[in-house]
Amino acid sequence: MPVPQWTITDFTYRESWWRHRGILMLNVCLILPLLSSTLNGLDSSMINNLQILPGWQEYFDKPEGMRLGFVNSAHGIGILSGTPFSPYVSDLLGRRATMFIGAVVMLAGVIAQASSTTMQVFLGARVLIGFGMSFSINAAPLLISELSYPTHRGKMTSLYNSLWYSGSIISAWICLASHDYAGTSTWSWRIPSFVQAAIPVIQMVLIWFIPESPRFLMARGLESQAMRVLAQYHANGGDERDPLVTFEMAQIRHALNLERQFAFGKSYLRCFSTPGNRQRMFTIIWIAVFSQWSGNGLVSYYINIVLDGVGITQTRTKTVINGGLQIFNLASALVGMMVVDKLGRRKIFLISNIGMLIAFSMWTVTTALFSQSGNVVAARATVPLIFIYFFFYDFAYTSMLVLYTLEILPYNIRAKGFAIMNIAMYSTNAFNSLINPVALNTIGWKYYLFYCGWLIFELLFVMVYIVETRACTLEETAALFDGVKVRRGIMRRTSDTVMSLARMSPFPRTHDSRGAVQTSSSASRSHFGSQSEDSAVAFAN
Repeated sequence: MPVPQWTITDFTYRESWWRHRGILMLNVCLILPLLSSTLNGLDSSMINNLQILPGWQEYFDKPEGMRLGFVNSAHGIGILSGTPFSPYVSDLLGRRATMFIGAVVMLAGVIAQASSTTMQVFLGARVLIGFGMSFSINAAPLLISELSYPTHRGKMTSLYNSLWYSGSIISAWICLASHDYAGTSTWSWRIPSFVQAAIPVIQMVLIWFIPESPRFLMARGLESQAMRVLAQYHANGGDERDPLVTFEMAQIRHALNLERQFAFGKSYLRCFSTPGNRQRMFTIIWIAVFSQWSGNGLVSYYINIVLDGVGITQTRTKTVINGGLQIFNLASALVGMMVVDKLGRRKIFLISNIGMLIAFSMWTVTTALFSQSGNVVAARATVPLIFIYFFFYDFAYTSMLVLYTLEILPYNIRAKGFAIMNIAMYSTNAFNSLINPVALNTIGWKYYLFYCGWLIFELLFVMVYIVETRACTLEETAALFDGVKVRRGIMRRTSDTVMSLARMSPFPRTHDSRGAVQTSSSASRSHFGSQSEDSAVAFAN
């Protein structure tokens, strides 16, 4: 008699999610960690918007060149300073406690920034905000990914990074309103700074009213608490014996047991300890670099210089363009979020990189024409090309960067692997912040040619190394890297990849390592039976 095979979708709720009380309450709770992305967008884009305000420029003596680069990179330097420690706090104290710590530190930084009287104090405040942010942006997406309802995880995690632009929108339009209200006074930039305090205060007050990650609870040996969380928010009616809860508990427990057997130590070296982990980190580090080195940093942090370069010099016009761009960016990212489970991760990355390459090349041409000959038509075409370029950028690199990173990382290295992604991203961003203003002032539009060549390299990388992970649970994606040798990174996972509940005891013993390995091996073979023998290696050696 054949062994019955099941996927998690066999047990999930299939009607409208808002009619399921548990899922409805869960999604309401997830608003709080989602706000971390909004806060990150607000803080990260604040300097870009403040640069447009004459009041800020005059108060700090119009910083430019390397000095302006330090102003822009201070926030990223703060994030880089805290990121190496944040995963240890997330794994030791939990996702909620880590978010609370981050909110407290950020609130202190915001108060210092809003009341600063010198550039040194302002820079110190920016570093402090970034340091607190490193804890928030490490824990919040982990909590979302590990707590979301199984069929909502892709969209919720994608929504997290997409909401970066909601903060950017708030920043842009508050700066415009404060400019209209306060003119060139210091309040034109102090008011937006004080607004940054709202989200940290909300998170500090409400964070203890939302559930903890069941995967964190399981890893800490608190299985009864984890089961209660899953039953309350995933099961229909809060039944701890619900088939979905049983499936999730068995799958999480099984994955954690295997991770304990094959991974030792708690240092960052664990992220590179196996071929599968090295493949993961290779992919994650490069897509993190791409998220900052695709030309987007030119507008995200130096829109003032970019618009000056095509003859747009009026403060209000710049502010309106920037505010409109942030709204457009959010809409573009949400489009990517809505189709992430329909098109799949790999196809979205390909569409994004092809579109960016075409749009940025045209943007380079129009900027060159205006710079060389003063062509007004080319200057007018630059603004819509910027919007088109950002549509394709946001389609993948805003909506899927965090989602794809967390999907391919197993629990035992998820926090640290995500921290490495943030280190790579903000290191690249800090480099950009220092180099971009100097390069733009020195060689102008010719600097754009570097990004054209780089975008070609990005496209080739995506074609070769991005693995499709659509329709996998967090535990099942491990098979794509650990259970299977990924050749050239183009293997696809089909919808019939499943886990056999009959072969996995709902309560496996942690000390029965041989049985666990045999279970994993047989499961991997059933999942990937159609692959060649060379591609179906399950936790050997």
